[in-house]
Amino acid sequence: MHAEDDAGEGSLIDHLVELRMRLMRGLAGTGAVLLCLLPFANKLYGLLAQPLLDKLPAGAHLIAIEVASPFFAPLKLAFFTALVVTMPWLLYQAWAFVAPGLYKREKRLALPLLASAVALFYIGCAFAFFFVLPSVFTFLTMVTPDGVAMMTDINAYLNFVLVIFLAFGMSFELPVALVILVLLGWVTTDQLREARGYAVVGVFVLAAIITPPDVVSQLMLAIPMCLLYEAGIIAARLLTPKPGVVSDQP
Repeated sequence: MHAEDDAGEGSLIDHLVELRMRLMRGLAGTGAVLLCLLPFANKLYGLLAQPLLDKLPAGAHLIAIEVASPFFAPLKLAFFTALVVTMPWLLYQAWAFVAPGLYKREKRLALPLLASAVALFYIGCAFAFFFVLPSVFTFLTMVTPDGVAMMTDINAYLNFVLVIFLAFGMSFELPVALVILVLLGWVTTDQLREARGYAVVGVFVLAAIITPPDVVSQLMLAIPMCLLYEAGIIAARLLTPKPGVVSDQP
């Protein structure tokens, strides 16, 4: 009995040591990228601000209301950029920690799902930067009342853009979420097809909530999500194990 307890304690300690090592490696990778980005933090912010600067009237510009905003806003952007850049590395560390306990089939499915999740998040952020933000700022400059100078605080602008990036990045994960739900057995592809109408309504409601109050940006989120919903159904049907197939051993 004592031998079994000792073995269990040893196994737990080994897992904790492995978890600590993976966390330290993930933090070290993010820290290294952050250190490389810090000298270019102001240039990164200038690049991020370009979609708004291109739409502002002549003579308008961004402003810093808080005393420390010119320092902390680029620093905050550099940190979030480091997180996004090192996302594959962080996910790999998480994968390396849990992979030994997975079945062979689960391993074969998990890697494509992780890669797809990262790629879709990047695609969502790129779509927001190159297409959504210009249309949003065009709308906002058009509806600005006469006599009002549109001069946005740099910290408020950063928070606004980060929320947009997060909203589109996470929304583009819809196919991966559907595949996981089907693989877990919580829903079937037939149920997803039958619920298509409700899903479309839900997508448009979600788009109206998380995007600025203009029709263009709402459509630019809702239409891709509807297409991604269909892509998720197709991917789930292809990845769903056939009846009678049993999982491999770890």
